[in-house]
Amino acid sequence: MLKAIFTWWNGATLGQRFHIGRRGVFVGQDDFGNRYFEARDASDSYDSHKRRWVIYDGYAEASKVPAEWSGWLHYTFDEPPTTNPLPRRSWEKDHIPNLTGTVHAWRPKGSLSRGGERAVATSDYQPWKPE
Repeated sequence: MLKAIFTWWNGATLGQRFHIGRRGVFVGQDDFGNRYFEARDASDSYDSHKRRWVIYDGYAEASKVPAEWSGWLHYTFDEPPTTNPLPRRSWEKDHIPNLTGTVHAWRPKGSLSRGGERAVATSDYQPWKPE
């Protein structure tokens, strides 16, 4: 409960949840558990569009939003993916959030987080030594 009151990076604050619950309408949910809302009217809008929100499931990271929902949030698509899903091509891969900075981040051989050891390359660098 204290997380919801004081932290914005764990989903949404209590005040934001109250505002969205009062002003918004639930539109849908993606495979990651993120929930999407749209304002009932454009009364608190910055322009003529109705406001749209996402409440993240867990840590608030924008790369957790799949492309079809990102397009809806940014008014690229008028209809949400729940009513008008984007066609899926056979060569498209599933959406993966950015894992940089997490324990699941990719760490290549030779990186400091994997011990810093790398294989010797041909014509490898030779440091200058004073004579």
